[in-house]
Amino acid sequence: MAGPLSGLRVLEIAGIGPGPFCCMMLADLGAEVLRIDRPGAPTGNPADVPRRGRRSLTLDLKSPAAIGAVLRLVERADVLVEGFRPGVMERLGLGPAECHARNPRLVYGRMTGWGQDGPLAQVAGHDITYIALTGALWSMGRAGERPVPPLNLVGDFGGGGMLLAYGIMAAMFETNRSGRGQVVDAAMTDGSATLMGAFYGLLAQGRWNNARESNMLDGACPYYDTYECADGKYVAVGALEPQFFALLLNGLGLDPEGFADRTDQARWPAIRAEFAAIFLRQPRDHWATVFEGTDACVAPVLDLEEAPLHPHNVARSTFFSRGPGMQPAPSPRFSRTPAERPGPPLRRSADGDAALADWGFNPVEIAALRGG
Repeated sequence: MAGPLSGLRVLEIAGIGPGPFCCMMLADLGAEVLRIDRPGAPTGNPADVPRRGRRSLTLDLKSPAAIGAVLRLVERADVLVEGFRPGVMERLGLGPAECHARNPRLVYGRMTGWGQDGPLAQVAGHDITYIALTGALWSMGRAGERPVPPLNLVGDFGGGGMLLAYGIMAAMFETNRSGRGQVVDAAMTDGSATLMGAFYGLLAQGRWNNARESNMLDGACPYYDTYECADGKYVAVGALEPQFFALLLNGLGLDPEGFADRTDQARWPAIRAEFAAIFLRQPRDHWATVFEGTDACVAPVLDLEEAPLHPHNVARSTFFSRGPGMQPAPSPRFSRTPAERPGPPLRRSADGDAALADWGFNPVEIAALRGG
């Protein structure tokens, strides 16, 4: 793989959710990622995006021979990623102490919901559980209604996988200076709290209301929200700045004189009602055409089938076709070391023997481990 991480070797102990997403990000940018799958794990699906771009090797981590093989692989790895509950890797004999004894430069990435310590460290959870404790979930939804889960973007992927990828690269930067590895303790609670940092800052300044749908960015503001159109589809409006708001009014055919007090929250319900009535007069794509190319900050709300076909996404190759569907291309982009289009997820252990050979195992050793 080309890309800025070409030459980085990552050993991934297979998990679900944020760990694979982190390793996808590393592989997308050129890292060589070897995924250690368990016997009996799903064989793999070419549309399983978070598993793309890396090799797979099946090892039974209850076997001493398999543990020995993993420790051999650790000797040649730059990074190890695991997502078990705290203590599991230590019980397997693959904890940081054992791995650093084999490779002192290893960056040991740990992905959990609660972190490696604390009263909840051993308790099960999912994205929604973790973001519930950080204020993130509370803040999303309409006033007087229940909080709405933002898919699993905030805990699993943003506050989890991306946080771990960021932590790994920060640790690698330090390792290149010190020559010593370390453990990266990435917790989804910590990461989702970090993502909420700006809002905690606004709250402390008295510029954020703790109630849902009572702030500029949480759906209360009529010029930062979504509106239904005549065909039942939606547009997104984000005309916060005065110059953008003026262009919004122009596109809607409204006189600016009637909106001089737009920042007065007492006026927001009336402004919303007026906007809603106008947007309902025409289908979504009519409004997309009206505002296309302007700074009014109005965009059609596209579904997952429409988004890859939007002209801007097509022009930038933001998505690419693979098998029966589309998937996002690697990001961000690099001027001198661009990433290649990632390879598909291969069937479990389809290229395990070749991977072992590349990581220093001889044919006899590979034969002893095959299927184990």
